[in-house]
Amino acid sequence: MNLQVTQKKGALHVEGTINTATSRLFIIHLEHYAEKLRNVVINIDKVNEIDKDGIEAIKTVWAIALKKDKKFSIRGLGCKDIYDHFGTTFVA
Repeated sequence: MNLQVTQKKGALHVEGTINTATSRLFIIHLEHYAEKLRNVVINIDKVNEIDKDGIEAIKTVWAIALKKDKKFSIRGLGCKDIYDHFGTTFVA
């Protein structure tokens, strides 16, 4: 499935897959939105697949948001791998 990013109610809704084939597009889209939004909020309810490159893409977007002094958060019932990775790596 392709990747689709839309903005609704201050959050970026991601639908599809975040993998090797779509990770660069994901970074480009979210970097564009990060320029315009006060905070970067990603809703992953409709993400059905994520691979190692997808996790790296999310980490890249997270770093971009921090560099621009924006808050970054992930919401939704999407892929458990994201929560496992960020929950064990970045929680203080």
